[in-house]
Amino acid sequence: MDGFQITPGRSLQFRLSLWLACCILIIALAAGALSFAIAFEDANTLQDDQLRQVASLLSKSTLTISKNTTLRNILDSKSDSRLIIQQLEQDEDSRPMGLTLASDLPEGIQTVSVNNEPWRIVVKTLRSGQRIAVAQQTSVRDEIARDSGLSTLMPFLVLIPVLVILLRVLIQRLFKPITRMASELDRRHEQDLGDVEETCIPLEIVPFVAAINRLLARVSRSLDLQRRFMADAAHELRSPLTALTLQAEGLEATEMSPQARERLQALRNGLHRAQILLNQLLALARAQGQAQPGTPGVSVHKVFRQTLEDLMPQAEAQKLDIGVVSREDVEVAISETDLSTIIKNLVDNTIRYTPSGGRVDLDVQRDGERVQI
Repeated sequence: MDGFQITPGRSLQFRLSLWLACCILIIALAAGALSFAIAFEDANTLQDDQLRQVASLLSKSTLTISKNTTLRNILDSKSDSRLIIQQLEQDEDSRPMGLTLASDLPEGIQTVSVNNEPWRIVVKTLRSGQRIAVAQQTSVRDEIARDSGLSTLMPFLVLIPVLVILLRVLIQRLFKPITRMASELDRRHEQDLGDVEETCIPLEIVPFVAAINRLLARVSRSLDLQRRFMADAAHELRSPLTALTLQAEGLEATEMSPQARERLQALRNGLHRAQILLNQLLALARAQGQAQPGTPGVSVHKVFRQTLEDLMPQAEAQKLDIGVVSREDVEVAISETDLSTIIKNLVDNTIRYTPSGGRVDLDVQRDGERVQI
């Protein structure tokens, strides 16, 4: 709408979108953090179970000691698991170059620090009495768990902007009935004070629309009172003005000084202007009292004839040749009262300022979609 600017801070759509977007963002971040923590913990638990399963599959026949494998070679391997399996309580000749672990480690899974590096270790005693340790570096486990947790965050990262955009579109669609209602009110004629339709609008707006309808009803009643008062006042004043005009015409036949006759003429001119004003007030009251100001199919020639009937005595007094010169009639989509008022004012001014003995022609022509009078 013209002249209407939306301030983001006062826009209900903007505030609603902002708050809901913030709520979605906070909930998504909280859900993502919780999902990451759960996935991280589940990955560590799964790797603990894998360590236990590896340890349960070992036996004396499957256990082979490699004396050529060093710890550096194991850590430099490209395997994702990089498990180390070694015996506890070994003699100096059979001890591999692996982890330096205490021989009295308790059974089960545990976290042990080796060379200031945390390791996750499962200790198991075989049937032969040998004690073995299956170890995995904690940093490797954390890396695997972190990758697993981050993979659960990807749907949230994609879903957040999609939800925000979808939310904005839905809010705009929900507010469309209000925007449509505002546009319809803006296109209304100033005399159209009918009720605003309460259908197809949100229930939260219905009390507001009902209040607008009550206000329009009060304004309509007030305007009706004003029009009635104006019409009544104009009717009441016509009789005194007519009586004064007749008395002034009667005085003109009497003998009087030139100065008195000049004052009498000024009085008659004032009475004439007052009559014109009253006629205009009556025409305005009739025009405002119409429910639909635009009535299609008003004949311009018909209005010409009515105007000539009203103003012919004034034109004859000025000795003017006045008449309609156009042969073709034209119909226009306008209130007959409005058109009559416009033409009557034009003709009245023309008669008043045309020199005596002059000519006044009323003509109407159609030029495409335009009508020229």
